[in-house]
Amino acid sequence: MLMLNGIVMLTTLRSRLLAISRPITLTLAGVLLSLNVAAILFGVFARYVAGGAPIWTDELSRFLIIATVMLAAGAVWSEGGHMRVGLLEKLLPAPFARLLNVYQWLLTLLIAAGGAWVSYRYALSVSAFTTSGLGISRTVPMLSLPIGCLLLAWHALLYGPAPLKTVEDSL
Repeated sequence: MLMLNGIVMLTTLRSRLLAISRPITLTLAGVLLSLNVAAILFGVFARYVAGGAPIWTDELSRFLIIATVMLAAGAVWSEGGHMRVGLLEKLLPAPFARLLNVYQWLLTLLIAAGGAWVSYRYALSVSAFTTSGLGISRTVPMLSLPIGCLLLAWHALLYGPAPLKTVEDSL
């Protein structure tokens, strides 16, 4: 009985952390997307009204869109918002479908953690170089990759090896 209470409490904690983490990361991604739109609009205004856009607007918008996607990836994954084909899960018998879900979950965790490690090491390796438009260390924009991969691993870990939601589930 005590073991069952511990599992229920852990599941509740995981779902609460996920319910808090998802909106926070999506809100941050929304803020970055808004900044991206502002940078693009400023660049368009400067180019076509003022006669020439600063070079940093294009570079900033590239970095912001990458950071936006990386921040939102984990939350979108845990909501089942990524494009995927769930047909195999529906056709398999329940025990095999469960095994496939565990495999997909472990693979997601492994790839996200590996991506975080590799991209973090790469981000640190380019610290001596600066970006051409903004003139900042290349490490700064490159850190969005390991942060995004870590957030994907975090959301996947919190979600657990449960079946991912599909479009049919939300109808």
